[in-house]
Amino acid sequence: MNPTNIRDPEYFHKVVDCQYACPAHTPVPEYIRLIAAQRYTDAYMVNWESNVFPGILGRTCDRPCEPACRRGRVEDKPVAICRLKRVAADHKEDITDRLPEIPKIKNGKRVALIGGGPASLTVARDLMPLGYEVDLYDNQPGGGGMMRSQIPSFRLPEDVLSEEVNLILDMGVNTFFNTHVSSMREILDKGYDAVFVGTGAPKGMDLNIPGRDDVALQAHIGIEWLANVAFDHTDKIGEKVIVIGGGNTAMDCCRTARRLGGQDVKVVVRSEFSKMKASPWEIEDAQHEDIPIFNNHVPLEFVHDEGKLQGMRFEKVEVQYEDGKRKLVPLDEPPVFFECDEVLIAIGQNNTFSWIERDLGIEFGKWDMPVVDQVTFQSTNPKVFFGGDAAFGPANVITAVAHGHQAAISIHKHIQGEDVKDRPAPGVNLVSQKMGIHEWSYDSEVSHDERYLVPLLDKEVALKDRKLEVELGYDGKTAYEEAQRCLNCDIQTVFTTELCIECDACMDVCPTDCINFIENEEEVVLRDKLRVPAYNDDQDLYVSTALPSKLVMVKDEDVCLHCGLCAERCPTGAWDMQKFLYSVTKAGKSNETPLAIG
Repeated sequence: MNPTNIRDPEYFHKVVDCQYACPAHTPVPEYIRLIAAQRYTDAYMVNWESNVFPGILGRTCDRPCEPACRRGRVEDKPVAICRLKRVAADHKEDITDRLPEIPKIKNGKRVALIGGGPASLTVARDLMPLGYEVDLYDNQPGGGGMMRSQIPSFRLPEDVLSEEVNLILDMGVNTFFNTHVSSMREILDKGYDAVFVGTGAPKGMDLNIPGRDDVALQAHIGIEWLANVAFDHTDKIGEKVIVIGGGNTAMDCCRTARRLGGQDVKVVVRSEFSKMKASPWEIEDAQHEDIPIFNNHVPLEFVHDEGKLQGMRFEKVEVQYEDGKRKLVPLDEPPVFFECDEVLIAIGQNNTFSWIERDLGIEFGKWDMPVVDQVTFQSTNPKVFFGGDAAFGPANVITAVAHGHQAAISIHKHIQGEDVKDRPAPGVNLVSQKMGIHEWSYDSEVSHDERYLVPLLDKEVALKDRKLEVELGYDGKTAYEEAQRCLNCDIQTVFTTELCIECDACMDVCPTDCINFIENEEEVVLRDKLRVPAYNDDQDLYVSTALPSKLVMVKDEDVCLHCGLCAERCPTGAWDMQKFLYSVTKAGKSNETPLAIG
């Protein structure tokens, strides 16, 4: 293998698994250390720079960082990264003086944002400090998009949502709420220099089975029903409720139904339990509230008596796979009948772009989705950009934020006459943490604690009020203990070949046997010959240049604990612990910092 180029910013970025997995690349270990030091405001601002909505995402994020967490590879449970993010938001002080300054004299360029969700708000947050005039259009009475209309208050309190949304709107965004945009041509005719479409995926999918049209008043599209609840248009539901679907929207629907009077609430899913699309913790929360889930049940028909819903009939199926393709095979059993008063349908969401005329140079492709560049987020009309669910279909809030940052870079470059494909480099730094022979400027001890549970509101109390937040969050002491479980994956083990005397002390002391001094081979052979074979191809091997013995040092980055024992034991300082800081560049900024080593 060739020696590892640690000056490539993406090498050590990939080693920081949590940050690498985060679509917005939030520096997770950095803010977790700040939380452990009770520097909550600093931790909040580290988050705000990249993910924009720490308080919101600390409650509702899909947590792509946690399955990637190294802690989950050495024991069962990853660090509670998401809930620690909430700690920073809940305990921060006033951040007004830390927000970017907004120029009073604008730069003469105007940008329209269609939709007031997380993608559009992120674009506004990045463009406003650059002096742009930003107009935001949304058909809801306030900003937030689906975060306001589809995430129940018992998961995301309205005051938390409004606080973080208003941090952006109060920068001077011109808002046009309760405004339905019905024509892209009308928007373009207003003379905007760029238009960003962040309208989400607002159309809920329906069931096309017998009886559906006859029970229109008792069967509701899940996302529309949640919006009606959020805006106080709906405040009750029947005692017996069936929720169709296995995603997060279905979990929100069933839990909301319990709070609005549903005594017998069931979730019915076509797929097997292990293939449900809902996040595992969302499923656990629903089950905690005594909501049963019936898997492998395919809806057959709505049963009614002259338009009055009586229940639904389902076919039980078995899931089989042929050539990797999933098939639902009916069982030789009679249909299952579930009695119900109302049905909530949460089987998916679609985009709808009927308001975009097809003669504006915006090309549409498969599934009537706009053709959007996956790096620049620019459509085939150079002035029009898409992001969030509107770009590539339904995803999640943190993905929408990541889209917003990148789209803002493109919008700024486009308006300034620059090449939108010329992407700015990330900001990187690599600095030694050495304070003494055996001392580091970070807490390197590996905690043996198991993941700490987040306390919940008493179930009987929670189910009586849909606006009472269920999760209570960590207190300061528990947050500290959970933060200590972080393995500091951004503190890198940096090896200097010229200083090594091949004493093997680092091999002896390594608790995971991830350090090897071995003859160089091709990667597939080398991985198999290590002291502990390295079979996770997703994580790289760290390979040194040749030592005097002609051997090379090979470290399996996959299982390294970043504990620093190798650097403490090394008699010559060939190993050093160096903090790697990676930040994604935003619009109008250059982070091309030289990678400083040592």
